[in-house]
Amino acid sequence: MRLGRLSHLPFLVMWVAELVIGLAVFREYGLSWDEPLFYEYGEALGYAYQPAHWFRPDFDLTQAYGPSPDDHKNRGPAYLVLMRLPVRWLTALGLERAAAWHLVNFLTFLLGVAWVYRLSLRWMSEPAALGAAMLFSTQPLLWGHAFINPKDMPFLVFFLGALVFGFELVDRQIAASPSVGVGRVRSIWFPAFLLGSATAMRILAPLAGLLVILYAAVRYAQARCASTSPKPSLAWLSVSLLTYWLLAALFTLILWPYLWEAPIRHFVQVFLFMAENPTGLQVLFDGQAYRAFDLPRRYLPTLLALTLTEPIWPLFGLGLVTALWRGFWSWRRSRPAEGHAPARPALSADYWLALTAFFLPFFYVLLVRPPMYDGFRHFLFILPPAFVTCGLGIETLLRALRQALPNVLGHLVGVGLILLLALPGIWATTRLHPYSYSYYNAWIGGTGGAFRRFETEYWLTCYKEAVEQINTAYPQARLFVHREAYIAAAYAAPGLTVLEARGNRSQIRSGDLILVNSRLNEDRKTFRDAPILFTIGRENAVFCVVKQVP
Repeated sequence: MRLGRLSHLPFLVMWVAELVIGLAVFREYGLSWDEPLFYEYGEALGYAYQPAHWFRPDFDLTQAYGPSPDDHKNRGPAYLVLMRLPVRWLTALGLERAAAWHLVNFLTFLLGVAWVYRLSLRWMSEPAALGAAMLFSTQPLLWGHAFINPKDMPFLVFFLGALVFGFELVDRQIAASPSVGVGRVRSIWFPAFLLGSATAMRILAPLAGLLVILYAAVRYAQARCASTSPKPSLAWLSVSLLTYWLLAALFTLILWPYLWEAPIRHFVQVFLFMAENPTGLQVLFDGQAYRAFDLPRRYLPTLLALTLTEPIWPLFGLGLVTALWRGFWSWRRSRPAEGHAPARPALSADYWLALTAFFLPFFYVLLVRPPMYDGFRHFLFILPPAFVTCGLGIETLLRALRQALPNVLGHLVGVGLILLLALPGIWATTRLHPYSYSYYNAWIGGTGGAFRRFETEYWLTCYKEAVEQINTAYPQARLFVHREAYIAAAYAAPGLTVLEARGNRSQIRSGDLILVNSRLNEDRKTFRDAPILFTIGRENAVFCVVKQVP
């Protein structure tokens, strides 16, 4: 894809518009539950990358794991390692650390938007690829996570990049002359870097590398059977792919200090730990509290249906039918009869392999039922192939419009169609800001309809807005926070005292304030008889409640 081409101008306009919007609003997002300690982990990682420490007798890698080493050492830190310097530059310019991270997180998300577009262009026209990227980037769920989620959203982006550039790497290797050697190997480093970085974030990332290997095998077999020449060299292709995997492993090792002491043993330990994902967290699902390890099989399908905008799954179905139809007609008539328009070419193997990155984890969740919580944020990475398939559905609609309407009018109506499909996400994001990740669609009555039945604002980002109101109305109060008081303390004015409620109930006095979130309906259980001073919420859904002890 050459972004300099005029046909890519609509995508660039959309991308720049989203960048401008993000720059305008990134300061308005509160810290999420997982962020503060995770960013402290990022700061501590600097210890591992200072050569002066390596040869000291008291060198201890546990100092690189932050204030919660047992929780963090087996969490891949590649994103923190790569972004800690940009965050430092931004804080040196005057940004608060949380705001700096939110900006960097959002810019990473925009990189993923560009890669959705790039991947889509392999199988569809620019307008349809634009539609896929626009639908992806305007999902309220994803837009919200783009700022406040430094774990799952960066993994989505790097996993997607490993797929995109891995496929392109195979294309280059197959197309190159057998006599080319060093140049072909030199082009491997960036795809390998993306795969290695993704692996040093989540242990599932090698799935992208396996899909790239399968694509290479299919492309090689096709090229050997084709009548064109020269034929690809199996030796050079094998060397290239081996180099790709070795470089990816090296990048993984460099970006994950926990692996340094025992790379293979620690990697296996992390794999087994993540496969089990032990947690006792409770999850509110369809009005009932479940343990994360005991959720029904309909958990993921239900959330996929309810937390993405209404056009997504009809478009996905149309796109999947389009892909199957193109494959069927390509098989039926590889040489169209005279007088008939040629069938659309069948989608190549890379599309079906990319779609495997959606279906394989999806069916894994259905069959194995691993512990899940916080919606399906741990599986956000499966979504890009679904939006690419939506792009195929959009292309089918655009072709129908072009055939039914005059040329110029057909293009104008096509642009209007893409905007119309994106409108539900744009409108919901505006209404829910800055809590758009709590979005539920109209099938359940919006976020207000899902309230008390499903998790909405489960990451406590509402503490920012709540404490800012307390700073104005009760600047000298004592504020007891039901859970994660350190998040609220980050926004407290100098005169406001913030304390953890749990473990300190005996210290709470008349007139003290209580801040409690609605996760698992805890606002109904905590100081249930205390009068409510104000609430934070959107669309008839309550996210945080501030009470005063009578």
